[in-house]
Amino acid sequence: MKTVNIAIDGPSGAGKSSISKAAAKELGFIHVDTGAMYRAIGLYALRNDCTEPEQIVQQLEKIHIELKFIGGVQRVMLCDEDVTDYIRSPEVSMAASKVSAVPEVRKHLLDLQKKIASENNIIMDGRDIGTVVLPHADLKIFLTASAEERASRRYLELREKPGCPSYEEILRDIQQRDDNDMNRETAPLRQAEDAVLVDSSNMGFHEVVEHITALIKETLD
Repeated sequence: MKTVNIAIDGPSGAGKSSISKAAAKELGFIHVDTGAMYRAIGLYALRNDCTEPEQIVQQLEKIHIELKFIGGVQRVMLCDEDVTDYIRSPEVSMAASKVSAVPEVRKHLLDLQKKIASENNIIMDGRDIGTVVLPHADLKIFLTASAEERASRRYLELREKPGCPSYEEILRDIQQRDDNDMNRETAPLRQAEDAVLVDSSNMGFHEVVEHITALIKETLD
């Protein structure tokens, strides 16, 4: 039986994961957050002081990433440890950006991503899903928002937590990550030619979810 594959790409902080998760729940699909895989490797790199690409490549055979779906919710396992709650810090985010630029890292995760897509109806989000991972996806969406809006959302999310960075620091991190993602040699962030552009700068969360869910339903009709 043919599976349904939806690809959602876009820059850091555009809300891809939370929006994809909500849309997947409404449609009864599995949500696959590929960014979480890179974050897990970034966490491993930080924990093991692997600061250079060569060091990461040497460690890849030891880095076992697994996605478990519990009630349709993705949990990220790193070497049999559930690290889902440890991979969302700005520090891990920057580490993920660095390791994702390493071709061997992307190849290491590509087979796992394709396998999940071949076995399930999924909404998969990331940076190169529509261009590299699922080039024949049933629907491709490029979800974006201005850097300022993405920084504001992130600040509101973190401001009650201890050690919250300033809005200006978050904005600089987002701009740096955008630059890293768009200018890396391997699978740079870009909108696929056949992707639908959704700019959520002036849209609320539920409005974006409804819009994307409607796009998917139109595709399936």
